[in-house]
Amino acid sequence: MKLPGNLRDLPELRQRTGVFTDRRQAGERLGELLAAQGLVEPLLLAIPAGGVPVAAAIAGRQGWPLRAAVVSKVLLPWDSEAGYGAVAWDGEVLLNQELLPRLGLAEAEIAAGVAATREKVARRLRELGGAREWPELAGRAAVLVDDGLASGFTLLAAVAALRRAGAGQLVVAVPTAHFDAVQRVAQEVDLLCCANLRGGFFFAVAAAYRAWSDVSEAEAQRLLLGAIP
Repeated sequence: MKLPGNLRDLPELRQRTGVFTDRRQAGERLGELLAAQGLVEPLLLAIPAGGVPVAAAIAGRQGWPLRAAVVSKVLLPWDSEAGYGAVAWDGEVLLNQELLPRLGLAEAEIAAGVAATREKVARRLRELGGAREWPELAGRAAVLVDDGLASGFTLLAAVAALRRAGAGQLVVAVPTAHFDAVQRVAQEVDLLCCANLRGGFFFAVAAAYRAWSDVSEAEAQRLLLGAIP
């Protein structure tokens, strides 16, 4: 497979599963990859909740500042996992225009879904400290961190928000990702770092980890407050 020119990965980890003990160890490995890229004044922006332990491990090892970059899916009315869009911390909405026509949703249903997601994002900003003022982003690397990349659509909403905020360099860093998502996201950022690149029809972010569990809001909050300088 042809890889994007702005992708940095670890070739020895390609197409492998169970390569990380947990999110913390994945973050340490990812941090080593990021540290070799010569980033200018990097600011880590963790996507809660799963991205927080990864980013906290990077921050602890590299001494980089950390904030929460809250972004949330606009969920289908009949599915608590699948979505058709995303809302970023600045309130902007990104809808999947390719998917929407096939869903048969009324405009009122879409508006209600977006409103509910905006409320969720605002609440999580308050709880996770993401509402606190960020440093100036001009001239520095804004590094979005998550625990994995399956489709990449939700993360693109975060990328768009950082572009609106004037980030000097847009960087995405994930321990594991599907090749198709990497191709999609790499087109929108300056640099994409992914330690474990995988392809194939069956893909799960969790398969990269030997120990996997949900990250609670309380744990994410503790890690964020502890890492912020």
